[in-house]
Order: sequence, then structure tokens, then C-alpha cells
Amino acid sequence: MTFNDNVRIDSSKVSKRSGAKRGGMIAGGGIGVVLLLALGSQLLGVDLTSYAPVVEQIIGGGSSNSQEQSAPLDECTTGAAANSDTECRMAGASDSLDRFWATQVDNYRGPEDVVLFEGQTQSGCGAASAATGPFYCPADESIFMDVAFFETLRSDYGASGGSLAQMYVLAHEWGHHISNLIGSMQGVGNETGPASGSVRLELQADCFAGAWVKDATTVTDNQGVPFLKPVTNAQVADALNAAAAIGDDTIMENAGMKVNPERFSHGTSEQRQRWFDVGYTEGAGSCGTFDVAANKL
Repeated sequence: MTFNDNVRIDSSKVSKRSGAKRGGMIAGGGIGVVLLLALGSQLLGVDLTSYAPVVEQIIGGGSSNSQEQSAPLDECTTGAAANSDTECRMAGASDSLDRFWATQVDNYRGPEDVVLFEGQTQSGCGAASAATGPFYCPADESIFMDVAFFETLRSDYGASGGSLAQMYVLAHEWGHHISNLIGSMQGVGNETGPASGSVRLELQADCFAGAWVKDATTVTDNQGVPFLKPVTNAQVADALNAAAAIGDDTIMENAGMKVNPERFSHGTSEQRQRWFDVGYTEGAGSCGTFDVAANKL
């Protein structure tokens, strides 16, 4: 999706952390595989890390060897900036998402922070790094994202990774915040399976992402300027491409594993695309993934 150049963006919802680097490195060509496995586990819910024990060292081990700093994105104040810079695009999408969901959820409150980081940072859910992928942490009601992930999405997962695909990732994580607010997240444990609570939660987030895209062009800044221009079919296809690239079955196949539905935690590529489309065509009220029978997921 494309921002209107003259829309005014409130970038205070997003911060950029940098400076914290993990001590130590793992040598050799296998690190790409390790990072792929770790990313698949965190973002996609497929427990691939058991096939690479060293992943724990990347995500949870090591030590910081420099001081982390946090800074606002003061330069990200216009739609033109959002169109030309990935971090500003996340700031613009965050402002739009916040305004949209304020009209959809009673007693709405936005995430405490959307944290863009380099290297690694700390969250209320533990360490975040490039290997963990974007995630929502309910403990501090914040979203954590290394924007370099978008290049990984293209290079390692084969997604096209255009502007709406990038915003879909953020909208999906924002969807987890909405699930937290409305109570869907409570009671969802670590169980896996094709109809598990974790699959239902992830598909709900995909549906919520689609619901935002459906009405994104109606969301305006304080001067009444719409944040985003009308979405094109090609842009929707770009978002659906990203959703397909990170389905449980596709991740397992790309990792050379047999597809095992009992280990699903995010849903298949077809499900992720379909539930995004449900939100996109029918709106947020259609995203009751916890209310449908297993054969309707």
C-alpha cells in the first residue's frame, strides 16, 4: 500500500533501539540454516529448534558488548517518508492501525510500544534478536521487530516482501494485541495441532490484519487526510504471498521435514491466506476463529 505523501504521521508510537550486540559468533556456513530454524520457530510456531540445538545459543545465550540506546523516529512525520523508508513505513502503519482499532474495540488501548531494533534487545518475554523474528509480547503489551526481517522474508522464505507484505507483518502482530484486549489470548497454552488454540489465535491475527487493510483507506490523520491510497489487487496478492510463505506446512516442507499437522501452531498457508481474506472482505467482526468448528478453520 502507498501512503499519501502529505499525510501527517504521529511517530511517537514507535521507537528505535540500537547498540546492543550479542557477544560471540558461530562460524561456518551453517548459520543461515540455524537462523532459518530459529525464525521459523518463533514467528511461525513450528518447533524446528530441536533440529539445531545451537539455536538456543543464538537466541538466549551470549552477552551484550555495547550499550543499547533508544531514540524516537522524529524524521518519520509524513507519508512521503513512509513511502521511502521501511522504518518510517512501520511508523505510518502503526499510526493508522492505532486509529483504526480505536474505532473497533471498546475501551481500546494501543500497544505500549512498537520497538524496532538492531542486533538484539530485551522484552518482557525475554531476549529479542534478528533470529526470533517479529513478535508481540503480552507481558509488556509491546511489539518487537527487527526490520531486517523483511529481507529474510524475501531471501529465506521466497516472499515478494513488498510494502503491504511488510505492513501485514506489523498488522498481524497488532492483531495479537487485539486478541489480548478482547480475551482471546487468555487460556491459549503451548498446545499444537490443526485445531489448537495457538492455531486459532494466529489465524485470528491474520484475519484482523485483513480487516485493517479493508478499511485502511478510510483512516485519516488529524487534518482528515487519509493515510493510505486505495489498495491494489497486486498489493493484496503481495500480502497473501507473505501469508502463504509462512504457513506451518510450507515451513516444514522447506525445512525438509514431513508435514505433521499435530505440530501446527500457526495454520497452513491456505488457512493463513483464507483468514486474511475473510477479514479483508468481511471485516473484524468476522474473525471469530475460536467460535468455528475444527473443520471450518
